[in-house]
Amino acid sequence: TTETEAMDKTQTSAKAQKMMDKGFLKGTIVASTKEGECPFLIEVKGEQGNYFLDPINLDAAFKNDGQLVWFTFRGLRMMNRCDNV
Repeated sequence: TTETEAMDKTQTSAKAQKMMDKGFLKGTIVASTKEGECPFLIEVKGEQGNYFLDPINLDAAFKNDGQLVWFTFRGLRMMNRCDNV
């Protein structure tokens, strides 16, 4: 790696740490067109393994399969809306 690439990685790590310190989680948008499944989920890589969250108010700008997102959430006291959560 070049010195510039090393600096970019360090800056990216610092930005990620700031987001986590503010309570944000990093996730990836996962799209589905299968019947009964949520059209969009957020996949989170957790310490105990990957898990999926069902965003109920996902803005259209973020409805892109594979898009990386930083987000916060509150769990709802209701059953899952979809089969793939």
